[in-house]
Amino acid sequence: MKKVFYQLAAAITFFTRIPLWRIIDIPGESFRKIIGFWPLTGWITGGITACAWYGFSLIFTPTIAIMLAFTVRILLTGGFHEDGLGDFFDGFGGGKTKEDILRIMKDSHVGSYALIGMIIYFLLLVNTLIAIPHKMVFQVILVADPLSKLLTAGMMNFLPYARTEMESKSKTLYDKLTPTRLVFACVFGLLPLLLLSDYSLWLSIVIPIALVIVLYFLAKKKIGGYTGDVCGATALLCELGFYLGAYIMVRHFAII
Repeated sequence: MKKVFYQLAAAITFFTRIPLWRIIDIPGESFRKIIGFWPLTGWITGGITACAWYGFSLIFTPTIAIMLAFTVRILLTGGFHEDGLGDFFDGFGGGKTKEDILRIMKDSHVGSYALIGMIIYFLLLVNTLIAIPHKMVFQVILVADPLSKLLTAGMMNFLPYARTEMESKSKTLYDKLTPTRLVFACVFGLLPLLLLSDYSLWLSIVIPIALVIVLYFLAKKKIGGYTGDVCGATALLCELGFYLGAYIMVRHFAII
């Protein structure tokens, strides 16, 4: 249990800016086993984002409330996944060979693909959530965050790492999930679905599942595996996919 505690603390420390390292001496080996806890950290980031949205929605317009809520999440995570999404757009948009893609993704400069891609991403995110009925926004944020992290963790479990350990930004290669850890991740990634007021909304997972399959084959074909940037991009795109799915279910299938 002590090892599990350290691994959970490592996951929270790695995926958020919550400074547990100030009060807990986390062994370096624990960071290799954090993927199974990634959906659980989504409960933290998704929960804080949803609560921030609710608080801001009492004061501001829906657009401002959504923008401020996700600003809170970016501050909470340090823009960890957003940085990966931008690098993903640059690398896969501008690179032709595996070497080009990996080199571009590691470059800290922001290219045109990243800039345009991130603008489109945030416009879709904000406008989709605004279009979803107000009473459902809190629910879908709580569900989408852990679910997207579960799907990304699953993708990582079936792809090799595309770089060497020394080339990794974090200098850490993650262990594959054991069957027990995979079940653990699935429980915490899927359990929030029970929060949805209408179980028909579960069909919203079709789009993120389709997206993770597409991204799996894209990463496998282009670079032969995953990188941290690919994982960050996958998490955010799958999350957006769930919001788009929820919008379709609400607006076109009369789910309220």
